[in-house]
Amino acid sequence: MFHKTRLMAQTAIALAIGATAGHAQEAEVIHFWTSGGESAAISVLADAFEERGGEWTDNAIAGGSAARSAAINRIIGGDPSTAALFNTSQQYHEIIAEGLLNDIDDVATRNDWDNILPAPIVDAIKVDGRYYAAPVNIHMPLWIWYSSGALEQAGIESPPKTMEEFFAALDALQAADITPLALGGQRWQENLLFSAMMTNVGGRDLWTGIYADKDEEAITSPEFREVIETFVRLKPYVDSASPGRNWNDATAMLIGDTAGFQIMGDWAKGEFTQADQQIGVDYNCLPGLREDAPYVLGGDVFVFPRTEDPAQIEAQNLLAETITAPDVQVAFNNLKGSIPIRFDVDVSAMDACAALGMEIMGDPSRLVPDASQMMNEYVYGSVQDVVTELWNTDMSVDEAVERFGNALQN
Repeated sequence: MFHKTRLMAQTAIALAIGATAGHAQEAEVIHFWTSGGESAAISVLADAFEERGGEWTDNAIAGGSAARSAAINRIIGGDPSTAALFNTSQQYHEIIAEGLLNDIDDVATRNDWDNILPAPIVDAIKVDGRYYAAPVNIHMPLWIWYSSGALEQAGIESPPKTMEEFFAALDALQAADITPLALGGQRWQENLLFSAMMTNVGGRDLWTGIYADKDEEAITSPEFREVIETFVRLKPYVDSASPGRNWNDATAMLIGDTAGFQIMGDWAKGEFTQADQQIGVDYNCLPGLREDAPYVLGGDVFVFPRTEDPAQIEAQNLLAETITAPDVQVAFNNLKGSIPIRFDVDVSAMDACAALGMEIMGDPSRLVPDASQMMNEYVYGSVQDVVTELWNTDMSVDEAVERFGNALQN
Protein backbone atom coordinates (compact mmCIF):
# COMPACT_ATOMS: atom_id res chain seq x y z
CA MET A 1 0.00 0.00 0.00
CA PHE A 2 1.12 3.50 -0.77
CA HIS A 3 1.98 4.91 2.65
CA LYS A 4 2.88 8.56 2.06
CA THR A 5 1.48 11.69 3.61
CA ARG A 6 -0.15 14.64 1.89
CA LEU A 7 2.79 16.77 2.91
CA MET A 8 5.17 14.51 1.01
CA ALA A 9 2.84 14.61 -1.98
CA GLN A 10 2.84 18.40 -1.99
CA THR A 11 6.63 18.46 -1.67
CA ALA A 12 6.99 16.08 -4.60
CA ILE A 13 4.72 18.26 -6.74
CA ALA A 14 6.68 21.39 -5.90
CA LEU A 15 9.98 19.72 -6.70
CA ALA A 16 8.56 18.29 -9.91
CA ILE A 17 7.61 21.75 -11.13
CA GLY A 18 11.21 22.90 -10.84
CA ALA A 19 12.68 19.69 -12.21
CA THR A 20 10.60 19.61 -15.39
CA ALA A 21 10.55 23.29 -16.33
CA GLY A 22 11.77 24.20 -19.77
CA HIS A 23 11.51 20.81 -21.48
CA ALA A 24 8.80 21.53 -24.09
CA GLN A 25 7.36 18.41 -25.76
CA GLU A 26 10.09 16.26 -24.17
CA ALA A 27 8.73 13.11 -22.56
CA GLU A 28 10.60 10.60 -20.44
CA VAL A 29 8.59 7.40 -20.49
CA ILE A 30 9.10 4.63 -17.90
CA HIS A 31 7.87 1.24 -19.09
CA PHE A 32 8.55 -2.48 -18.70
CA TRP A 33 8.33 -3.66 -22.32
CA THR A 34 11.71 -5.28 -22.85
CA SER A 35 11.13 -8.50 -24.83
CA GLY A 36 11.68 -8.56 -28.59
CA GLY A 37 8.04 -8.16 -29.55
CA GLU A 38 7.41 -5.55 -26.86
CA SER A 39 10.41 -3.45 -27.87
CA ALA A 40 9.28 -3.43 -31.50
CA ALA A 41 5.79 -2.36 -30.45
CA ILE A 42 6.82 0.53 -28.21
CA SER A 43 9.02 1.87 -31.00
CA VAL A 44 5.77 2.54 -32.87
CA LEU A 45 4.60 4.80 -30.03
CA ALA A 46 7.94 6.59 -29.82
CA ASP A 47 8.08 7.20 -33.58
CA ALA A 48 4.48 8.45 -33.70
CA PHE A 49 5.10 10.82 -30.79
CA GLU A 50 8.18 12.29 -32.46
CA GLU A 51 6.35 12.63 -35.79
CA ARG A 52 3.84 14.80 -33.94
CA GLY A 53 6.55 17.07 -32.56
CA GLY A 54 7.53 15.30 -29.34
CA GLU A 55 10.87 14.04 -28.11
CA TRP A 56 10.69 10.57 -26.59
CA THR A 57 13.23 9.58 -23.91
CA ASP A 58 12.97 5.85 -23.33
CA ASN A 59 13.42 4.40 -19.84
CA ALA A 60 12.82 0.66 -20.05
CA ILE A 61 12.98 -1.29 -16.76
CA ALA A 62 12.62 -5.06 -16.86
CA GLY A 63 9.68 -6.37 -14.83
CA GLY A 64 6.35 -4.70 -14.20
CA SER A 65 6.76 -4.46 -10.42
CA ALA A 66 10.26 -3.02 -10.71
CA ALA A 67 9.17 -0.42 -13.28
CA ARG A 68 6.14 0.67 -11.25
CA SER A 69 8.21 0.93 -8.07
CA ALA A 70 10.79 3.04 -9.89
CA ALA A 71 8.09 5.33 -11.24
CA ILE A 72 6.53 5.82 -7.79
CA ASN A 73 9.90 6.38 -6.14
CA ARG A 74 10.71 9.01 -8.74
CA ILE A 75 7.43 10.79 -7.99
CA ILE A 76 8.05 10.75 -4.25
CA GLY A 77 11.65 11.86 -4.74
CA GLY A 78 10.61 14.93 -6.69
CA ASP A 79 12.02 13.74 -10.03
CA PRO A 80 9.02 12.24 -11.84
CA SER A 81 9.02 10.97 -15.39
CA THR A 82 6.56 12.47 -17.87
CA ALA A 83 4.64 9.21 -18.09
CA ALA A 84 4.79 5.72 -16.61
CA LEU A 85 3.31 2.39 -17.64
CA PHE A 86 0.92 0.52 -15.35
CA ASN A 87 -1.49 -2.34 -15.90
CA THR A 88 -5.17 -1.61 -16.39
CA SER A 89 -6.08 -2.24 -12.76
CA GLN A 90 -6.27 -0.50 -9.40
CA GLN A 91 -2.47 -0.27 -9.19
CA TYR A 92 -2.47 3.51 -9.66
CA HIS A 93 -5.66 4.42 -7.80
CA GLU A 94 -3.84 5.16 -4.55
CA ILE A 95 -1.49 7.65 -6.19
CA ILE A 96 -4.55 9.30 -7.71
CA ALA A 97 -5.97 9.62 -4.20
CA GLU A 98 -2.70 11.21 -3.06
CA GLY A 99 -2.99 13.87 -5.77
CA LEU A 100 0.16 12.70 -7.52
CA LEU A 101 -1.20 12.27 -11.05
CA ASN A 102 -2.40 14.79 -13.61
CA ASP A 103 -5.72 14.06 -15.24
CA ILE A 104 -6.06 14.02 -19.02
CA ASP A 105 -9.72 14.96 -19.18
CA ASP A 106 -9.19 17.42 -22.04
CA VAL A 107 -7.86 14.67 -24.29
CA ALA A 108 -10.58 12.24 -23.21
CA THR A 109 -13.39 14.75 -23.81
CA ARG A 110 -12.03 15.84 -27.17
CA ASN A 111 -11.85 12.22 -28.32
CA ASP A 112 -15.16 11.04 -26.79
CA TRP A 113 -13.61 8.30 -24.65
CA ASP A 114 -16.90 7.78 -22.83
CA ASN A 115 -18.37 6.29 -26.00
CA ILE A 116 -15.46 4.77 -27.94
CA LEU A 117 -13.93 2.74 -25.10
CA PRO A 118 -15.38 -0.48 -23.60
CA ALA A 119 -17.10 0.06 -20.26
CA PRO A 120 -14.68 -2.11 -18.20
CA ILE A 121 -11.76 0.00 -19.46
CA VAL A 122 -13.54 3.28 -18.67
CA ASP A 123 -14.30 2.02 -15.17
CA ALA A 124 -10.59 1.31 -14.61
CA ILE A 125 -9.21 4.67 -15.79
CA LYS A 126 -11.95 7.14 -14.85
CA VAL A 127 -11.91 8.00 -11.15
CA ASP A 128 -14.32 10.45 -9.51
CA GLY A 129 -15.48 11.59 -12.92
CA ARG A 130 -12.04 12.35 -14.37
CA TYR A 131 -9.69 10.37 -16.61
CA TYR A 132 -6.29 9.76 -15.05
CA ALA A 133 -4.80 7.20 -17.43
CA ALA A 134 -4.50 6.71 -21.19
CA PRO A 135 -5.16 3.13 -22.23
CA VAL A 136 -2.78 1.87 -24.87
CA ASN A 137 -4.11 -1.62 -25.51
CA ILE A 138 -6.56 -4.29 -24.52
CA HIS A 139 -5.02 -7.60 -23.60
CA MET A 140 -7.08 -10.70 -23.13
CA PRO A 141 -4.70 -12.48 -20.76
CA LEU A 142 -6.15 -15.96 -21.10
CA TRP A 143 -5.65 -16.94 -24.75
CA ILE A 144 -4.74 -20.56 -25.42
CA TRP A 145 -1.87 -20.77 -27.91
CA TYR A 146 -0.78 -23.95 -29.64
CA SER A 147 2.05 -25.11 -31.87
CA SER A 148 0.69 -26.56 -35.09
CA GLY A 149 3.84 -28.62 -35.55
CA ALA A 150 3.71 -30.09 -32.05
CA LEU A 151 0.04 -31.04 -32.39
CA GLU A 152 0.74 -32.63 -35.77
CA GLN A 153 3.61 -34.68 -34.33
CA ALA A 154 1.28 -35.91 -31.58
CA GLY A 155 -1.38 -36.92 -34.10
CA ILE A 156 -3.89 -34.30 -32.95
CA GLU A 157 -5.99 -33.55 -36.01
CA SER A 158 -7.96 -30.56 -34.72
CA PRO A 159 -7.60 -28.15 -31.78
CA PRO A 160 -9.66 -28.84 -28.66
CA LYS A 161 -13.06 -27.24 -28.25
CA THR A 162 -13.90 -28.49 -24.76
CA MET A 163 -12.01 -29.09 -21.53
CA GLU A 164 -12.27 -32.84 -22.09
CA GLU A 165 -10.71 -32.51 -25.54
CA PHE A 166 -8.00 -30.28 -24.07
CA PHE A 167 -6.92 -32.95 -21.58
CA ALA A 168 -7.04 -35.58 -24.33
CA ALA A 169 -4.69 -33.43 -26.40
CA LEU A 170 -2.36 -33.00 -23.40
CA ASP A 171 -2.24 -36.78 -23.01
CA ALA A 172 -1.42 -37.22 -26.71
CA LEU A 173 1.41 -34.70 -26.51
CA GLN A 174 2.82 -36.37 -23.43
CA ALA A 175 2.74 -39.75 -25.18
CA ALA A 176 4.72 -38.20 -28.05
CA ASP A 177 7.42 -36.96 -25.62
CA ILE A 178 6.43 -33.33 -26.22
CA THR A 179 5.89 -31.02 -23.24
CA PRO A 180 2.10 -30.68 -23.19
CA LEU A 181 1.85 -27.31 -21.41
CA ALA A 182 4.54 -24.63 -21.50
CA LEU A 183 4.47 -22.66 -18.26
CA GLY A 184 6.79 -20.24 -16.56
CA GLY A 185 6.75 -21.04 -12.85
CA GLN A 186 6.23 -17.47 -11.68
CA ARG A 187 3.37 -16.28 -9.50
CA TRP A 188 1.67 -14.17 -12.14
CA GLN A 189 1.89 -16.92 -14.76
CA GLU A 190 0.44 -19.50 -12.40
CA ASN A 191 -2.34 -17.03 -11.67
CA LEU A 192 -3.12 -16.73 -15.40
CA LEU A 193 -3.40 -20.49 -15.62
CA PHE A 194 -5.79 -20.56 -12.69
CA SER A 195 -7.84 -17.71 -14.16
CA ALA A 196 -8.18 -19.67 -17.40
CA MET A 197 -9.66 -22.55 -15.44
CA MET A 198 -12.04 -20.07 -13.79
CA THR A 199 -13.35 -18.82 -17.14
CA ASN A 200 -13.37 -22.13 -19.01
CA VAL A 201 -14.67 -24.34 -16.21
CA GLY A 202 -16.60 -21.87 -14.07
CA GLY A 203 -17.85 -19.36 -16.63
CA ARG A 204 -18.89 -15.73 -16.33
CA ASP A 205 -21.18 -16.09 -13.30
CA LEU A 206 -18.50 -17.75 -11.20
CA TRP A 207 -15.85 -15.23 -12.34
CA THR A 208 -17.89 -12.22 -11.29
CA GLY A 209 -19.44 -13.95 -8.29
CA ILE A 210 -16.05 -14.65 -6.74
CA TYR A 211 -13.85 -11.78 -7.89
CA ALA A 212 -16.37 -8.93 -8.08
CA ASP A 213 -18.99 -9.91 -5.48
CA LYS A 214 -16.72 -11.94 -3.15
CA ASP A 215 -19.82 -14.10 -2.66
CA GLU A 216 -19.35 -16.77 0.00
CA GLU A 217 -21.78 -19.18 -1.68
CA ALA A 218 -19.82 -18.93 -4.93
CA ILE A 219 -16.52 -19.51 -3.11
CA THR A 220 -17.83 -22.67 -1.41
CA SER A 221 -19.78 -23.89 -4.45
CA PRO A 222 -19.18 -27.22 -6.26
CA GLU A 223 -18.36 -25.21 -9.37
CA PHE A 224 -15.43 -23.48 -7.69
CA ARG A 225 -14.19 -26.77 -6.25
CA GLU A 226 -14.18 -28.13 -9.81
CA VAL A 227 -12.07 -25.15 -10.92
CA ILE A 228 -9.52 -25.93 -8.20
CA GLU A 229 -9.48 -29.65 -9.04
CA THR A 230 -9.00 -28.93 -12.75
CA PHE A 231 -6.16 -26.52 -12.04
CA VAL A 232 -4.33 -29.06 -9.90
CA ARG A 233 -4.92 -31.72 -12.56
CA LEU A 234 -2.70 -29.73 -14.95
CA LYS A 235 0.46 -30.16 -12.84
CA PRO A 236 1.76 -33.39 -14.48
CA TYR A 237 1.65 -31.79 -17.94
CA VAL A 238 4.26 -29.12 -17.09
CA ASP A 239 7.98 -29.89 -17.43
CA SER A 240 10.37 -29.90 -14.49
CA ALA A 241 12.27 -26.83 -15.78
CA SER A 242 9.20 -24.63 -15.37
CA PRO A 243 10.08 -22.86 -12.07
CA GLY A 244 11.35 -19.35 -12.67
CA ARG A 245 10.98 -19.51 -16.46
CA ASN A 246 10.10 -16.23 -18.18
CA TRP A 247 6.89 -16.14 -20.17
CA ASN A 248 8.62 -15.46 -23.50
CA ASP A 249 10.90 -18.45 -22.93
CA ALA A 250 7.77 -20.57 -22.53
CA THR A 251 6.45 -19.12 -25.79
CA ALA A 252 9.76 -20.05 -27.43
CA MET A 253 8.98 -23.68 -26.62
CA LEU A 254 5.92 -23.45 -28.87
CA ILE A 255 7.92 -21.65 -31.54
CA GLY A 256 10.43 -24.52 -31.49
CA ASP A 257 7.64 -27.17 -31.47
CA THR A 258 8.94 -28.57 -28.18
CA ALA A 259 5.67 -27.79 -26.36
CA GLY A 260 2.06 -28.00 -27.42
CA PHE A 261 0.06 -25.38 -25.54
CA GLN A 262 0.60 -22.20 -23.58
CA ILE A 263 -2.01 -20.15 -21.74
CA MET A 264 -0.79 -16.59 -21.97
CA GLY A 265 -1.99 -13.12 -22.84
CA ASP A 266 -2.16 -12.02 -26.44
CA TRP A 267 1.19 -10.26 -26.01
CA ALA A 268 2.66 -13.70 -26.75
CA LYS A 269 1.71 -13.11 -30.39
CA GLY A 270 4.47 -10.53 -30.61
CA GLU A 271 7.03 -13.28 -29.96
CA PHE A 272 5.61 -15.42 -32.75
CA THR A 273 5.70 -12.41 -35.06
CA GLN A 274 9.33 -11.69 -34.21
CA ALA A 275 10.13 -15.33 -35.05
CA ASP A 276 8.48 -14.94 -38.49
CA GLN A 277 5.79 -17.48 -37.64
CA GLN A 278 2.40 -17.33 -39.33
CA ILE A 279 -1.01 -17.71 -37.69
CA GLY A 280 -2.81 -20.74 -39.04
CA VAL A 281 0.43 -22.26 -40.32
CA ASP A 282 2.97 -22.41 -37.49
CA TYR A 283 0.70 -21.61 -34.56
CA ASN A 284 -2.82 -20.60 -33.71
CA CYS A 285 -5.00 -19.21 -30.93
CA LEU A 286 -8.13 -20.16 -29.02
CA PRO A 287 -10.09 -17.57 -27.00
CA GLY A 288 -11.50 -20.31 -24.81
CA LEU A 289 -12.73 -23.88 -24.55
CA ARG A 290 -16.42 -23.03 -24.49
CA GLU A 291 -18.42 -20.80 -26.81
CA ASP A 292 -19.51 -18.50 -24.01
CA ALA A 293 -16.11 -18.25 -22.29
CA PRO A 294 -15.78 -14.81 -20.69
CA TYR A 295 -13.47 -12.47 -22.59
CA VAL A 296 -11.36 -10.86 -19.89
CA LEU A 297 -10.36 -7.26 -20.59
CA GLY A 298 -6.96 -6.38 -19.21
CA GLY A 299 -4.20 -4.31 -20.72
CA ASP A 300 -1.87 -1.44 -20.06
CA VAL A 301 -2.19 2.28 -19.44
CA PHE A 302 0.11 5.26 -19.17
CA VAL A 303 -0.29 7.54 -16.18
CA PHE A 304 1.04 11.07 -15.93
CA PRO A 305 2.81 12.22 -12.75
CA ARG A 306 1.65 15.52 -11.32
CA THR A 307 3.30 18.70 -12.58
CA GLU A 308 2.18 22.28 -13.11
CA ASP A 309 4.84 23.00 -15.72
CA PRO A 310 2.95 23.93 -18.93
CA ALA A 311 5.59 22.32 -21.16
CA GLN A 312 5.32 18.98 -19.38
CA ILE A 313 1.52 19.12 -19.34
CA GLU A 314 1.61 19.79 -23.08
CA ALA A 315 3.92 16.81 -23.56
CA GLN A 316 1.63 14.61 -21.44
CA ASN A 317 -1.44 15.60 -23.44
CA LEU A 318 0.38 15.07 -26.74
CA LEU A 319 1.48 11.64 -25.57
CA ALA A 320 -2.06 10.68 -24.50
CA GLU A 321 -3.44 11.94 -27.82
CA THR A 322 -0.79 10.09 -29.81
CA ILE A 323 -0.98 6.65 -28.22
CA THR A 324 -4.79 6.53 -28.47
CA ALA A 325 -5.02 7.72 -32.11
CA PRO A 326 -6.71 5.13 -34.39
CA ASP A 327 -3.78 4.67 -36.80
CA VAL A 328 -1.25 4.37 -33.98
CA GLN A 329 -3.51 1.93 -32.16
CA VAL A 330 -3.63 -0.46 -35.12
CA ALA A 331 0.12 -0.28 -35.85
CA PHE A 332 1.12 -0.69 -32.20
CA ASN A 333 -1.27 -3.50 -31.34
CA ASN A 334 -0.39 -5.49 -34.46
CA LEU A 335 3.13 -5.77 -33.06
CA LYS A 336 2.23 -5.99 -29.36
CA GLY A 337 -0.21 -8.82 -29.93
CA SER A 338 -3.08 -7.00 -28.21
CA ILE A 339 -6.11 -5.31 -29.75
CA PRO A 340 -6.99 -1.60 -29.98
CA ILE A 341 -8.76 0.14 -27.13
CA ARG A 342 -11.39 1.67 -29.39
CA PHE A 343 -14.12 0.25 -31.60
CA ASP A 344 -13.72 2.77 -34.47
CA VAL A 345 -10.58 1.32 -36.06
CA ASP A 346 -9.97 -0.46 -39.36
CA VAL A 347 -9.84 -4.17 -38.55
CA SER A 348 -8.80 -5.14 -42.09
CA ALA A 349 -5.13 -4.61 -41.21
CA MET A 350 -5.31 -6.94 -38.20
CA ASP A 351 -4.30 -10.59 -38.04
CA ALA A 352 -6.79 -13.40 -37.53
CA CYS A 353 -6.39 -13.60 -33.73
CA ALA A 354 -6.75 -9.84 -33.27
CA ALA A 355 -9.77 -9.75 -35.59
CA LEU A 356 -11.37 -12.55 -33.57
CA GLY A 357 -10.74 -10.58 -30.40
CA MET A 358 -12.37 -7.47 -31.89
CA GLU A 359 -15.35 -9.59 -32.97
CA ILE A 360 -15.81 -11.00 -29.48
CA MET A 361 -15.46 -7.51 -28.01
CA GLY A 362 -18.60 -6.59 -29.91
CA ASP A 363 -20.60 -8.91 -27.62
CA PRO A 364 -20.98 -7.09 -24.26
CA SER A 365 -22.36 -10.25 -22.63
CA ARG A 366 -18.92 -11.88 -22.86
CA LEU A 367 -16.88 -8.94 -21.58
CA VAL A 368 -15.63 -9.04 -17.98
CA PRO A 369 -12.99 -6.97 -16.17
CA ASP A 370 -9.65 -8.47 -15.28
CA ALA A 371 -9.59 -9.71 -11.68
CA SER A 372 -7.11 -6.97 -10.74
CA GLN A 373 -9.72 -4.34 -11.63
CA MET A 374 -12.26 -5.75 -9.17
CA MET A 375 -10.31 -5.68 -5.92
CA ASN A 376 -7.72 -3.69 -4.06
CA GLU A 377 -4.11 -4.42 -4.94
CA TYR A 378 -3.36 -6.04 -1.55
CA VAL A 379 -6.41 -8.33 -1.85
CA TYR A 380 -5.41 -9.35 -5.35
CA GLY A 381 -1.91 -10.07 -4.09
CA SER A 382 -3.32 -12.35 -1.39
CA VAL A 383 -5.38 -14.23 -3.97
CA GLN A 384 -2.30 -14.74 -6.14
CA ASP A 385 -0.39 -16.03 -3.11
CA VAL A 386 -3.05 -18.71 -2.56
CA VAL A 387 -2.94 -19.72 -6.23
CA THR A 388 0.83 -20.13 -6.35
CA GLU A 389 0.87 -22.07 -3.07
CA LEU A 390 -1.89 -24.32 -4.40
CA TRP A 391 0.23 -24.99 -7.49
CA ASN A 392 3.48 -25.62 -5.63
CA THR A 393 2.30 -27.63 -2.63
CA ASP A 394 -0.05 -30.51 -1.85
CA MET A 395 -2.76 -28.19 -0.54
CA SER A 396 -6.14 -29.91 -0.36
CA VAL A 397 -9.24 -28.59 -2.10
CA ASP A 398 -10.90 -27.91 1.26
CA GLU A 399 -7.93 -25.86 2.43
CA ALA A 400 -7.79 -24.00 -0.88
CA VAL A 401 -11.45 -23.03 -0.63
CA GLU A 402 -10.92 -21.76 2.91
CA ARG A 403 -7.78 -19.84 1.94
CA PHE A 404 -9.51 -18.20 -1.03
CA GLY A 405 -12.39 -17.16 1.17
CA ASN A 406 -10.07 -15.57 3.71
CA ALA A 407 -8.05 -13.76 1.03
CA LEU A 408 -11.11 -12.34 -0.74
CA GLN A 409 -13.07 -11.31 2.33
CA ASN A 410 -10.29 -9.58 4.27
